[in-house]
Amino acid sequence: MDNDSFWKIIEECRSKAHGRAERLAWLKDELARRPVKEIVGFQVCLDRLCEQAFTWDLWAAAERIFGGWCSDDGFCYFRLWAVGLGQATFERAVQDPDTLAEAPEVRRLAGQPRGGWGDHWPEWEELDYVAAEAYEQATQVSDEFATFYEAVDALQSDDEVVRDPLGKRWDVRDEVEASRRLPQLSSRFPITMQP
Repeated sequence: MDNDSFWKIIEECRSKAHGRAERLAWLKDELARRPVKEIVGFQVCLDRLCEQAFTWDLWAAAERIFGGWCSDDGFCYFRLWAVGLGQATFERAVQDPDTLAEAPEVRRLAGQPRGGWGDHWPEWEELDYVAAEAYEQATQVSDEFATFYEAVDALQSDDEVVRDPLGKRWDVRDEVEASRRLPQLSSRFPITMQP
């Protein structure tokens, strides 16, 4: 599976299913109908895209939205969520994280207490498991996904592992710096306003 095929599935999912649970069910069923190699390829593409988004600037955007702090795991799930926003939004966000402020999914959160975000919380951890579940459904191999992850590792064997975020870390709580680097997000998500 190449990036174009991956994004076609994500965009089709966005148009045919709504809400996380429905989107996950759609993705799992769609992937499970495909050849095993495509299911594994979906995970490889997802992992590569998440690595492209592994930047300090995007992490700062997540921290701004979350009220000034975002854990390692939280940023991983945030990047998965960003993939779920679709190709155009994701690619813009990787190049310029402040463009996330224009996404309807982010605009709906602005000014709302985080405790009320519910199913709109900007994270999608489960997306990272949907291909493994589809693989198990398609192959009827139930070994805690070991066979699936071996196949993923084999396809990623030549990929360079990114251990640290790209770019330079900066303090999103520095209002002057945040206003310069993330003007829209800083305006919509002032740290003092977050509960």
